[in-house]
Amino acid sequence: MNETTTQKLTLYERLGKKEGITALVDDIVEAHMKNPIVKPRFQPYREQADNLKQIKEHTVDFFCAGTGGLEQYTGRDMLAAHKGMNISEQEFIAVLDDILHVLDQHGVDEESRKDVLAIAYSLKDNIIRV
Repeated sequence: MNETTTQKLTLYERLGKKEGITALVDDIVEAHMKNPIVKPRFQPYREQADNLKQIKEHTVDFFCAGTGGLEQYTGRDMLAAHKGMNISEQEFIAVLDDILHVLDQHGVDEESRKDVLAIAYSLKDNIIRV
């Protein structure tokens, strides 16, 4: 994909629309479950298939809606979803690292990775230590 093409497509399209975003979310969640820094927060969901499925669906819809897709996100806002979790800066960075690593594994271009990172950072104050 050349620079002109990248600029014309929405981030949603560049991430592969809902199908591509679903594959990304599956791999990101798996990466979180293996990451020693955030594994304790994610690992319990392995035994809660319905909750894990719902979390993934909400995350896919959140990514889709936030990147230009037509999907509607009906989950809680970021502040409500993370309230009381006392997420540290280190955990936030570990999650971002997992996301960027998965985007790279999926061959997502640098500009799109930067856009995803910018979106994630814009949510930081609603996630860390709330």
